[in-house]
Amino acid sequence: MESLVMSSQFWNDKIVLLTGHTGFKGSWMSLWLQKLGATVIGFSKDIPTNPSLFEIAKVDSGMTSIFGDVCDYNILERTIQKFKPQIIIHMAAQAILRQSYKNPTETFATNVMGTVNVLEAVRNTKTVKTILNVTSDKCYESSNLSHSYVETDAMGGFDPYSSSKGCAELVTSAFRNSFFNVQEFNRHGVSVATARAGNVIGGGDWGVDRLIPDIVRSLIGKKQILIRYPNATRPWQYVLDVINGYTILIENLWRNGPEFAEAWNFGPTRNEIKPVDWLVTKMMDLFDEKIEISYDTATKPYESSYLSLNCSKASSRLKWSSKLNLDEALSWTAEWYRHYKNGLDMRKFSQEQINRFIQL
Repeated sequence: MESLVMSSQFWNDKIVLLTGHTGFKGSWMSLWLQKLGATVIGFSKDIPTNPSLFEIAKVDSGMTSIFGDVCDYNILERTIQKFKPQIIIHMAAQAILRQSYKNPTETFATNVMGTVNVLEAVRNTKTVKTILNVTSDKCYESSNLSHSYVETDAMGGFDPYSSSKGCAELVTSAFRNSFFNVQEFNRHGVSVATARAGNVIGGGDWGVDRLIPDIVRSLIGKKQILIRYPNATRPWQYVLDVINGYTILIENLWRNGPEFAEAWNFGPTRNEIKPVDWLVTKMMDLFDEKIEISYDTATKPYESSYLSLNCSKASSRLKWSSKLNLDEALSWTAEWYRHYKNGLDMRKFSQEQINRFIQL
């Protein structure tokens, strides 16, 4: 099924507050919204990596960038009151699983109370009509079986990160039921949804403990790569495919709020779910480089060995599906890093990839 891309006519001059705009996905979302003609206000604690897509692609040159912590309710509310956004996309998060073992307090504070603060601040404004809270496929109660999670499966999470995302889902549901209930939409006029995506890949990711950045750093530096879970499978998907799904959902929320104000999975088909060692080999082929692979045999924190999402709801009701298969997604990803390595204008090239994607 062919997926749809939202029209610039809808997004033109919409005021969008995007939390977490300096991160990998947030930077691509910022560039995407700029392309569609939205007025984008970014709100982030800091620039999380060095290097970063945010700086390399000069993302802030087409938007307003505010530095603040979602854990600080007062500055968040002041920002919303000042800029009067119509749409909020909440991406700010502590997104590294192993970091959540090292600092669970920070993880729960950011991912849970940060979500509470965003939703509570919306209660005190009259301009926001649509909220999308971006969580994670790891929000589900882990079964570790060959089971594709559906949106009605139980929330859970073995580790602090996964649990915090399950909690963020429950928080969003509680606010929707209590303050933005779809049965009372004509009174409040606010539609609230969550989006659960899998392992997102693409150019410009420099995150710690993420597979593609680890591979790229090893390939560029021609050094050994250490793999933790070679046989673990994940729902790898291209960053613009996921962002396309988010924007399709947001437009439907805006136009038909009560019908779409719920949880949504965005992921690849089951035949696109591949193990870690397959991805490493594929990236080496795309870079035409060979690096030594070593395997971490030390005792490691628990991570689920299998993750898969059932995305039939997004397919049938949003008419969304991935435009790129995994081979194509990796090719586009490698292409971005090769251009970066060669010193090209990466804002221009990132915009070219967005244009090319939209035209597919």
